[in-house]
Amino acid sequence: MKIIALTLLLVLPATALLPDLLEKLWPEQNDGVFDGVARIPYVDLLNDNSYIDPFLLQSMKKYGFFYVVDVPEYSASLEQDFMKKFFSLEDDVKDEIAIRRHNPANKNAYRGYCPGLDDVENTLQYKNLYNIGPHETRAPTFKQDDSDIYAKLRYDCQEPNVWPETGDCTFDKEFKETFQAGFEIRRNIGRAFIRSIARAMEYPNLPTLFTEDEFSAMGLRKYPIRKKINSNMYSDFDGTLLRELEHIDSTVTVLSTFNNEGLEVLYKNQYRTVPVTGENSFLVNIGKLVDDLIDNKVPAVRHRVAEVDFDRYSVTYFLGPQFDADISRSMTGKLTDAGQKYTIFGEWIKDYLGAIELFYY
Repeated sequence: MKIIALTLLLVLPATALLPDLLEKLWPEQNDGVFDGVARIPYVDLLNDNSYIDPFLLQSMKKYGFFYVVDVPEYSASLEQDFMKKFFSLEDDVKDEIAIRRHNPANKNAYRGYCPGLDDVENTLQYKNLYNIGPHETRAPTFKQDDSDIYAKLRYDCQEPNVWPETGDCTFDKEFKETFQAGFEIRRNIGRAFIRSIARAMEYPNLPTLFTEDEFSAMGLRKYPIRKKINSNMYSDFDGTLLRELEHIDSTVTVLSTFNNEGLEVLYKNQYRTVPVTGENSFLVNIGKLVDDLIDNKVPAVRHRVAEVDFDRYSVTYFLGPQFDADISRSMTGKLTDAGQKYTIFGEWIKDYLGAIELFYY
């Protein structure tokens, strides 16, 4: 009965559904390659309205991503304005909240500012980054003699945010409030997406892996105008000059490109420009780790950021499984790629965090 109901939903004329529903969720493809990508209303996604599930799933299978639209009380332009002000602050102000790899006097290893252009000749990611997490306070102090090696990792995963202190109290307060609210919106989207995929694919246990998000992260990114060509930043795929090399994500990604072009995804063996997210919408895709958990039935899309002639801003949020989530087996019990080495997500994140210490994402 469920399969029949979904089939009828997909073939019924729009007049048999809510007004303009099909046009909104699954617009008719015109000349644009990605005109057919689903646009899912934020309220319907968060309210678990199951009629969106087949549209979301079909868009993910065909294109590797979809849009969440009509997000209330969200302003992309406000976020971008705050980002421009933050990244234009004097270096010594930003250095006060820099990660310890760049400022050894600081304790924060993952949350805070990361100037990514220190070595223009060799950098593989031409961007500056400010990273925000889900924690404002730290858990009880870790005991150094604790025999549980994951006790310290749990402690590290709860590293609290560090926020700019510029001397302008109004800016500092509004900056923090804006991005705390933005973090919650994106986290809500990520979790609601997992619930939708779980319903559509009949994987009821999938959401149980994401009830906590110890190391979810939101990165505020500035890709500045390039001052010098870096030969390492040309694509091996087609020779295009890039600001972010081709890659596949690991977990669930909720992306804001604002009105900034540059994002490209690999579609039918060709990199194509992705429409911007605009004022009150987001783009959602998944990475390799999550793709394996759902039996590789939805592609983890390969993407990159091409060179553009302006300062480009974006915000990327990542939702990963909870610390104790079993990532060794897919929803149907198949061994995952991660499962060849790890059992729980905490084991996987341990190596990932180590990589961040050497090369910050």
